[in-house]
Amino acid sequence: MPEGGGFYFQVKPGRTVRLNDEVLYSQDKPAPDGWYSTDAWTEYGLKFVDEAIAADKPFFWHLAHNAPHFPLQADADDIAMFRGKYKAGWDKLSAERHARQLEIGLIDSAWEKAERPDRVSEWNALAEKDKDRFDHLMAVYAACVYRMDRSIGTVVEGLKQRGVFDNTLLLFMSDNGGCAESGPNGKSEGDPTTADSTWFCGESWAWMQDTPFRKFKHYNHEGGIATPLIAHWPKGIAARGEWRDQTTHLIDIMATLVDVTGATYPKEQDGTAILPPEGKSLVPAFADQPIERDALYWEHEGNAAIRRGDWKLVRLGGKGKWELYDMKSDRTEMHDLAGSRQKLAKELESQWLAWAKRCNVSPNGLPNAQKKKKAK
Repeated sequence: MPEGGGFYFQVKPGRTVRLNDEVLYSQDKPAPDGWYSTDAWTEYGLKFVDEAIAADKPFFWHLAHNAPHFPLQADADDIAMFRGKYKAGWDKLSAERHARQLEIGLIDSAWEKAERPDRVSEWNALAEKDKDRFDHLMAVYAACVYRMDRSIGTVVEGLKQRGVFDNTLLLFMSDNGGCAESGPNGKSEGDPTTADSTWFCGESWAWMQDTPFRKFKHYNHEGGIATPLIAHWPKGIAARGEWRDQTTHLIDIMATLVDVTGATYPKEQDGTAILPPEGKSLVPAFADQPIERDALYWEHEGNAAIRRGDWKLVRLGGKGKWELYDMKSDRTEMHDLAGSRQKLAKELESQWLAWAKRCNVSPNGLPNAQKKKKAK
C-alpha cells in the first residue's frame, strides 16, 4: 500500500493492496469481510519471516502501520472499550499526562507545559452533546492505537514462537506528533466502523496528545517532530527499561542497521553515485554513550529547523522569523532567545542554509517549478 494515510476495512478508489506483483485487493477486488489492514500487515510480515527462516537468511522487516492515521476507522467492539474514557476532557487529561510524564522521568520539571491554544475551547464550556461527540472521536483514535498495539504483540509472540526473538533488533517509532488537521472540531462524517467514513481527531485532541509540547504535525517545533523510539534487542542491548536522552533522528535508522549487521553502504548504483548517509548509528546510545554529530536538520512544507547540541533554531513557514531555544532548559520552546543571542541565531541559520544547499533542499519550501515561475 504505497501511501501514508490509507484505509482499514476496504481499499480506497485508485489504490491497491499488493503482494509482490500480485494485486490482492482493489476496488474491483474487495477485501473479505472482517479484513482489517492493521492485522493484515502483521500477518503477511510473519509469513515473510517464515520465508527467511526457511532460507536460513537474516531478515529486515519494515512494518509501516497506517494506524492511527486518519481517516480513523475501527471495529465497534474496540471503540466501545474506550467510550466514556475521554469525557474528563482535554484540559484534565493533558494535566494528568503531564503529571505522569514528570513522575516517570520522561520530561524535566523545568520545562513549561504548553497552554491550550486559543482556538481550542475550554472543555467545561462545551455542551454535553459536544462532549459526547469529542469522546467518541478520541475513542475511535484509541481503538486504532489499541489494534496496532495488539498487532505488535502478535509480532513479538510470533518471533518468540519462531525462536528468533532474542536476536532480533526491534525499533518502534512514530513519524510525527499529534495531527491538528480539520481544526479544533475535528471531523466525524459517517459511521467509523465502516469503510466510507471520514473521522479526524482534530486540533483539540492533538493538543492533549502532544503534551507538554506546542505545535503539531507539519511543524518542526517539538510538538510536530518529538516522537518515541523504543529499542529492544535482548542479545544486543544490555540495558533494560532505561531512558536515553541522546538526540536522534529517523536518518539514524539506516546507519544503525548498517552498523549492527556489518553491511557496507553502497557508493553507487548502476554507475550513478549515491550520496553518503547523513545519519549516525544508535549503537552508542544503546550503551548510554554520546552520539557524535555536527547537527541535525529539518525542512517540511517550508517549516525548518536545526539542532546543534542543546540549541535549536526553528522557523514557521518559508518566510517566517527564526526562533532560538535552549533545549536543555526549555525543550517546550516557550522562551525565544533569538533577540538576545543574535550572533548564535545567525550562525545556526547560515549552517542550516549551507545544509539546504548541499542536500538540494529548497530554503523556503517552494517547489523548484514554483520558484522559477516567481523569478520571472
